[in-house]
Parts: sequence; C-alpha cells; structure tokens
Amino acid sequence: MGSEDSIPRKQACQQFQITYKLKILLLIVATNLFTIYIFTNPHSNFDHPLSRISLWDTSPLLLKLNATQDQLTESHSQILNLQTQLNSAQQLLGSLLDHLTSLNGNPPAATYADLLDDLHDEARLAAAPHALPLGNTPRIGSEIYASVGGGCLNHKQDLAKYMSYEVGGECPSDDVFAQTLMLKGCEPLPRRRCHPRQPANYAEPRPLPGSMWATPPDTSIVWDPYTCKNYTCLIERKKFPGSYDCKDCFDLQGREKTRWQYDNGGLDFGMDQVLAAKSAGSVRIGLDIGGGSGTFAARMRERNVTIITTSMNFDGPFNSFIASRGLIPMHVSISQRFPFFENTLDIIHSMHVLSNWIPDPMLEFALYDIYRVLRPGGLFWLDRFFCFGWQLNETYVPMFDRVGFKRLRWNTGMKLDRGIQKNEWYFSALLEKPIFT
Repeated sequence: MGSEDSIPRKQACQQFQITYKLKILLLIVATNLFTIYIFTNPHSNFDHPLSRISLWDTSPLLLKLNATQDQLTESHSQILNLQTQLNSAQQLLGSLLDHLTSLNGNPPAATYADLLDDLHDEARLAAAPHALPLGNTPRIGSEIYASVGGGCLNHKQDLAKYMSYEVGGECPSDDVFAQTLMLKGCEPLPRRRCHPRQPANYAEPRPLPGSMWATPPDTSIVWDPYTCKNYTCLIERKKFPGSYDCKDCFDLQGREKTRWQYDNGGLDFGMDQVLAAKSAGSVRIGLDIGGGSGTFAARMRERNVTIITTSMNFDGPFNSFIASRGLIPMHVSISQRFPFFENTLDIIHSMHVLSNWIPDPMLEFALYDIYRVLRPGGLFWLDRFFCFGWQLNETYVPMFDRVGFKRLRWNTGMKLDRGIQKNEWYFSALLEKPIFT
C-alpha cells in the first residue's frame, strides 16, 4: 500500500496524461480537417493537370480522363478514411471529457445497477430486480422490480438502518424512522423479512357498531412514544402545552363527537347536506386523506358509506386507533400516487391536510390524482383549506379551475384567532368531477 502523500502525485500524473492526450487529439483533429479541406477544395490543382488536346485525337483524351477518374476515386477513398478517423477522434475526445468530468467531482449519471452497488444483504435483496420464470414473460419482460421509491437509493445509510434486523426475528419498532424515510421519497418502503412486535396480553376488538365510539384498550397497540404510553394519556394531552398533530383526535367524547353533524352555511359543511348533492345511495365508497383518528369514516359508515382513511403515525398511533374502531386505515403520505384505479371512488374528503404548506406543484399533482380516481360525478369535499388572503385568488382559484372540477359549493372565511392581523383565511368547497356526454 502506498502512503497517503502519494495520492496527490498520482492525481497530478493522471491530470498531466489526460492533458497531453487531449493536445495530441486536437492536433490530429486539426490535421484531418485540413487534409479534408485540401482534397475537397474545388480550386485545388492536381499533380498532372490536363494539357491542351485536339478534339480529333481521342486516345490521349481517354487516357487523361481515366487518370483523372482514378485520382478522384483515390481522393474519395482518402476522404472516407479521414472521416472515419475523425469520428473515432471525436469519440475518444468525448470519453476523455467524461473522464475529466468525473475527476472534477461530477460523475456521469448512475444506472440502477450502480445505485445498488453499496447495498448489502436485506436492502439489496429487497430493492434489486429479480428474474421471472421462463415462459411467463412475453408481456412484461424478463425481470420484475420491487416497488420501492427511488428516494430509498438516495439515502442508503438510512435504508441500511431500516433493513437491519434478524431475518425471521422481531422487526425494530421504528415507525417514526420509517415515516421519515417515506417523507424523503422512500415510498413505498421495501418489504422486510421480520415479524412486528405484538402487544402483551392482546385483547380481541370490540364488535361493531360499539367499537366506533369506544376508546380501544391499551393492550391493542405497541406504541413507543416519547411521552404518552397509553390511550388515557393521548386523550388528556389536549390539556398539555405544546403542539401535537391532531391534538384532541383521540377524545371520542369531545369535539370528535360533533364533527360534520351540522351545516352552518359557511365553512362547516354537514355530512347529510353533502350527501344530498347526489341521488340517494349513489355515494358508497370513498377516501379520507389524512383522516386523523377516523371519525369521518365512522360517521360515513353510519350512513352505509365505506371510507378508507389515510394517516401517518405522527405524535400518536393513529392507524392502530382507526383499525380498533373497526375502520380501514392506510399508511399513505400526500406525496404518493393514490393506490386506486381510475374512475372508481364516489367521494374524497380532506380536512386541513391539503393546505398551503404543500408546495404548489405537488399540490396540483395531488389534485389531478384526486380527479383521476373519482368516478364521473364523484364528489371532492375540501374541508377548511388554509391559506393567506393573497394566495386565494392568485394561486388556488386558478389551480382548481385548471384541474377542471365543477363547483357545487365554495365558502371562504377569515381565521378567527389571528386572521385579521396576518391575513389568514380558510375556504371549504364541495366539488364535482364533470360527467361528459
């Protein structure tokens, strides 16, 4: 092994060799171009120009013409050879420039195989493509790629940490870390060959419909938070100082009990008034984006509508709480394409999640995806979208118009606690995907 001080000398030597090669290459290119110019210049003189020949003396004329044709053929051959050399020189020059670029810290674009190089064991097995059995590949190719977000390969250390476990053993309790990876674009997360930790003294869930409004037993979850370790604490945290995601969502006997029960004609839409916008029974299935503890889905179930609730376990075991109520949770972030077919859902609802904290391009993509999965005539209930006053007409009204929803209701209102001082507003909207005939 060489000493560390030999590394700069090697790099300087490499740089000198590359510079020398470039100079030689440029000299070759210049010489070839000059030669092509000489042979292709219409004013160039040949070594044996035609002399004055009598029209009646045909033999010398034929000899001169034949000699001239041979000379032109040879010149054409030389030109083709020079063009071939020039193409080779250009390719060599391109290779040298790529090498110089890599030495300067800007390597060429990596392939998928390059991105997998540093991964080991479970991470590589989960992310790498796998060959399909012979005879089953005429329509989809010879390999199948795992459905892992490209962002995973941009955070290899985090990915390796997430995929570090004993195969067949117990998975690490890392909900928060997993969601951090998801927000970095590692979505969906790779599968793991381990078992989730189960709660001790697990109790069977309560039956419906009573489970929808009963606090689940603490033995129904495995939750490793920084503070609250049971549902009683989560319910009481609304009294604690500090900021939490959906601070009072776990208190089913508090504000959750009255949500969407009444329509005030302004920002708060009543559930029955929204459903009345469509013919009876035509709203059957739908999605609640970022639905907290699942109360929207519970109220809809009471009206014979099945709602899937997307949620993240920020500051609480939201997904487990939703499932314990007998409802359907789905672990999906707002950046992911919704896992539904086109033209399938009757209604989509979102409260607070879709707001101005989402970058405009990402929000517009999300709105188009909502439009995609709604059936023709489907409803999009946007519940209390937060923004500043100047954004309302300048950004969001044009954005919703571009997507193409039909407005059934659109109400705006200033945020009560500090709206006047900071020009903060909400708007609620009931939108419909048009039916084209």
